[in-house]
Amino acid sequence: MTPDTATQDIVKKYTDIRRHSEEICAPLEIEDYVVQPIVDVSPPKWHLGHTTWFFETFILLPNFPGYQVFDPQYNFVFNSYYETIGARVIRTDRGNLSRPSVSDIYQYRKYVDEQMKAFLQSEWMTQSIEPLLELGLNHEQQHQELLMTDIKYILGHNPLFPAYTKDKKTIKPDAEDLQMLRFSEGVYEVGFKGEGFCFDNELGRHKVYLTDFEIADRLVTNREYLEFMEDNGYGNFKYWHADGWDWVKQNQAKSPLYWHFIDGKWMNYTWNGLEEIKPDDAVCHINFYEASAFASWKGMRLPTEEEWEVASSHFDWGIRWEWTNSAYLPYPHFKKEAGAVGEYNGKFMINQMVLRGASEATPPGHSRNTYRNFFQAYLKWQFTGIRLAQ
Repeated sequence: MTPDTATQDIVKKYTDIRRHSEEICAPLEIEDYVVQPIVDVSPPKWHLGHTTWFFETFILLPNFPGYQVFDPQYNFVFNSYYETIGARVIRTDRGNLSRPSVSDIYQYRKYVDEQMKAFLQSEWMTQSIEPLLELGLNHEQQHQELLMTDIKYILGHNPLFPAYTKDKKTIKPDAEDLQMLRFSEGVYEVGFKGEGFCFDNELGRHKVYLTDFEIADRLVTNREYLEFMEDNGYGNFKYWHADGWDWVKQNQAKSPLYWHFIDGKWMNYTWNGLEEIKPDDAVCHINFYEASAFASWKGMRLPTEEEWEVASSHFDWGIRWEWTNSAYLPYPHFKKEAGAVGEYNGKFMINQMVLRGASEATPPGHSRNTYRNFFQAYLKWQFTGIRLAQ
């Protein structure tokens, strides 16, 4: 591959990924860009600005001589959690930002994209910057999934239940009889290995000892979860962790997110609007407490993240993020990078549970079986599901 071809490939990859974020937002009305119903959901326009700020702040400013920031105030507006970079708008206030406008943010993206393309084709784009560029692109892909997730929450909590699109195809899981796959006790290796990108929390490939275990060859379906609900699953404390039972009582929880009991039927808000529950679809939008309670009701448990990774080549995954029974902790020899980039994963390794796999909202090329997603146990707005183990 010639240097010119390599540069063209990098520019194309950058352009394609950046374009995809805007394609996700194409079905939105201008008003949809600004809404923040809860603290965990960011307005779509903030995602578009924040991902742009990442390239401006971490690549262009330090590495492209003569670069002029688009707007000096944007560092305050679009910094997410990087203490090293300075003060920022608190997360709960992102929905209060009527300015900068949506058109301002699209102009910001255009400006930074033009500067980035010039930078990528310049002498200043050296091999040492490639890992940071790759991180920035994967960061944008993470926010593409968050965009999908947050857009669904925004539209799904509008009392009119507007459709995101009428053309969205959902991935159909295999709902045949559930089979348990058996794995013998032994020493296995987990963690990222090989060429290509991974996040720092996947590094430190290491050996783990696992006892005999079984894991389901498919995800739990809506039909099966309905059986749990109809058997008073949300009303029987014995299936729940203490924190989970407190969550049930405080929130009067009765069903997965986006489920509504209307005229004697369970309905579900989907990309296409409000629809009747499809029994054979994999259950979605449940939190760790619910996943664990369902597994307990079935006389089983959730897999650990190591069991999931070892077994993952033996079943299909990628429809739902799958809760594991593993706390989000560093692998052996985990090391935080110096500076702001070191805040990317390590600072969150407390009070969160690991999810494995991917989901229907995950962008193409952004999944692998070593990927360690993580969220607090009470959160359910992500595309989360259940795989049983014992």
